Amino acid sequence: QVQLVESGGGLVQAGASLRLSCAASGRAFSSYNMGWFRQAPGKEREFVAAIWWKGSVTVYADSVKGRFTISKDNAKNTVDLQMNSLKPDDTAVYYCAAARTWGNRNTEPKAYDYWGQGTQVTVSS
Repeated sequence: QVQLVESGGGLVQAGASLRLSCAASGRAFSSYNMGWFRQAPGKEREFVAAIWWKGSVTVYADSVKGRFTISKDNAKNTVDLQMNSLKPDDTAVYYCAAARTWGNRNTEPKAYDYWGQGTQVTVSS
């Protein structure tokens, strides 16, 4: 069992940066692959970024590539999402998720076993 708690969301202007953090508790966090997803009102939950359990492999959605960076600290049991050059389209609730497996499906919500409650990110124009 893994419990996930996101923090760091807020209201910012376009072009600003935010750093989201996900704190994990529970056994064997270091062995989990982690992902960030987001969901805007009226839209489906969409993939943002994922990181292999050792941290050496990352995957990004095209919409955030070059602007967002995912990182994992197994010593601190955290996974962060650094978001730069934010746009109004980035406005959403951001969720942290943990998956036991790694593969092509790690861009899909159904690949993940545990989810946090989410943190709101609002980007004004």
